[in-house]
Amino acid sequence: MEVHMRRLSTETLAKERLEEAIKELDVAEIFLREGLVRNAAGKAFQAWKAFLSYLALRNVNLLQEKYRGNKRVGNVTIPFYEWIAAVAPTNRLTELSAEIERIVPGVAELTAMALQLHEYQYNGPDPEGIRSKIPNDETAMALIKSFVTKARALMSASSKESSNAHTPD
Repeated sequence: MEVHMRRLSTETLAKERLEEAIKELDVAEIFLREGLVRNAAGKAFQAWKAFLSYLALRNVNLLQEKYRGNKRVGNVTIPFYEWIAAVAPTNRLTELSAEIERIVPGVAELTAMALQLHEYQYNGPDPEGIRSKIPNDETAMALIKSFVTKARALMSASSKESSNAHTPD
């Protein structure tokens, strides 16, 4: 099998990831209203992964030094930093958010919240705090509401900045 080197269209991907993030937050809110708390937590987490990917793709130059080399995907090889930005792997979210925090304050805090919601989604409420740091569904609901509000504000600010960056003077 022949392997081809390819660059990603980071601009197009970024736009798609922002749209995905906003839609996932919408679904999280619907699930929350319907009492599907664990599903709402999962959608909030997916929204954050998509948004972090958007920020990474918009600022892909920040990642070039840290994520060197290439990533093979099928018969295509892409720069590793572009793959990290496009996928935003869960096991790299904290590290990725630390890089982006330098230019988008608040990202690291929301990443920590998103990861707690992710734990809760898979493990459910845990009064002992062993499998999840969220003891009950009421706490989860409050965290999800707070997360959605903060994430929407950051998404709104970031999408306005990117729109203004492409507006001719």
